[in-house]
Amino acid sequence: MRANKGNRVKIIKYGLEYRGIVMPSSKDTLVLKLDSGYNIGIKIDEKTKIEILDGDKSLIYEHKIEEKTIGEAESQIKKSLPRISIISTGGTIASRVDYRTGAVTSQFKTEEIMKAIPELSDIATYDSELPFNILSENMSPKHWIKLARIIYDKIKKGSYGIITTHGTDTMGFTASSLSFMLRTSVPVVLVGSQRSSDRPSSDSYVNAICAAKVATSDISEVSVVMHEGTSDDFCLIHRGTKVRKMHTSRRDAFCSINSSPLGRISYPGLEIEKFQPHKRRDEEELKLYDKLEERCALIKFYPGADPNIIDFYVDDGYKGLVIEGTGLGHVSSEWVPHLKVDIPIVITSQCIYGRVCDRVYGTGRDMLKTGIIEGEDMLSETALTKLMWVLGQTDDLEEIRSFMQKNIAGEITRSSMTP
Repeated sequence: MRANKGNRVKIIKYGLEYRGIVMPSSKDTLVLKLDSGYNIGIKIDEKTKIEILDGDKSLIYEHKIEEKTIGEAESQIKKSLPRISIISTGGTIASRVDYRTGAVTSQFKTEEIMKAIPELSDIATYDSELPFNILSENMSPKHWIKLARIIYDKIKKGSYGIITTHGTDTMGFTASSLSFMLRTSVPVVLVGSQRSSDRPSSDSYVNAICAAKVATSDISEVSVVMHEGTSDDFCLIHRGTKVRKMHTSRRDAFCSINSSPLGRISYPGLEIEKFQPHKRRDEEELKLYDKLEERCALIKFYPGADPNIIDFYVDDGYKGLVIEGTGLGHVSSEWVPHLKVDIPIVITSQCIYGRVCDRVYGTGRDMLKTGIIEGEDMLSETALTKLMWVLGQTDDLEEIRSFMQKNIAGEITRSSMTP
């Protein structure tokens, strides 16, 4: 008899006793959520004694490591399940510790993720692709374009949903860029993890399983699925244009900004609770708008910042700028003359929550006279990817202004929310 996910067990190894709940585990390691709330991974071998504590009577079993090839695992998948495409780009969810150097390196292939998380086979069948295997800091607009084209082709060929594994550090940039490039008829879900999959405290298992469930739902938008809290009980479904990583290492690092999440998914029940309206499966015709203008920059204003930085970008041939200003979207009076340029400049705020409004104070009104575009309540990174996308569609300044102030993919909300 084997311990199943969710069983409460007692493990005795080398004279030490551990009690807790069985979490998603690999074939030779049992991941246990201890009563303290921490997770621990225990390598199971002939010296390990495990008791299943569920019910009135303890059941003792001998652990037998199951060696299954990918082909054998796939042969057991139910034919009636929908087919999901997994596109792996790398990141911590597809990483493990290199014990030679002590660093986390990206080296898992999509098939290995499937083998490490067998519960995925209960949700769907899968095809996979590994277009690149990089950490997210190495992502660029060229990668976003390639990814959008692959997703488009997968959907066109009949994929019921898309899962893209991605490093967490720049996942918000990729999610927002895909939101503008794709009009999707099926769910497109980005997922990552804060801790590598071979660590006992990894969030990769739960995140991936929840992402698979969302990929089979009717939430046909680009979304990001990550842990809601520090426990393994819920993941949140964030709209791709409204999500930001808010902590360097916590498992609940991702939050929806100026908007509620699209929904929440329970674990292990995998029930989806929806929080706000969303586009539904087959509601929109599949379309791809894959032109981006890469020569755009994000500038952060700070006290004493040299306004000549604007002239530098303009003289270097950049086609558009996003300036992250102060509270309501201001820069110093010294910067105002430098804003009078022939390229679009979008103003966002350094504040996490709220909306840009340059009509309250004199400086803001002077900025508006130069022709700047207010970024409403967009995240700065979303404003940047949107500007890249808009400039890929038109070079007419009035059309650019109209596009930037129009809600295209849920990036602008009517009223800003507070945390």
